[in-house]
Amino acid sequence: MAASSSSPLRGFGAVLALLAAGVALSGCAGMSETIAPAFADPAKYELYDCRQLEGERKTLAKRTDDLRMLMEKAETGAGGAVVSELAYRNDYIAVRGQAQLAEDAWRRNKCLETPPEATPPATSPAAAAKPASKSGKAAR
Repeated sequence: MAASSSSPLRGFGAVLALLAAGVALSGCAGMSETIAPAFADPAKYELYDCRQLEGERKTLAKRTDDLRMLMEKAETGAGGAVVSELAYRNDYIAVRGQAQLAEDAWRRNKCLETPPEATPPATSPAAAAKPASKSGKAAR
């Protein structure tokens, strides 16, 4: 009987330990923004041109948003703060570091965003699939 009465105490102890770990790890979250570049290669973007940097910045911004959403989703569950920190925080810090270095290279190269009008218009699928003639022979 003694083992069954201590079972709720063990469960409470486990929850308390997870909560304490979550609180301890959340203190590290504030530091991640200041140490993020330490987790990225500072020379990675040295030879990138503006076009390459633009694509890289967009990719990194999407990855940052994806990781942030995963972290927020994980935090909604039981022990979520711990899961969020253990599963996603290191990747998030690394991506933020890369993004910061890409931004630094962007500014250093004095790059400008490509205007949306500069992209070539896509051809319609109907125009691309239109046959040359009904007989299958090329028109003369």
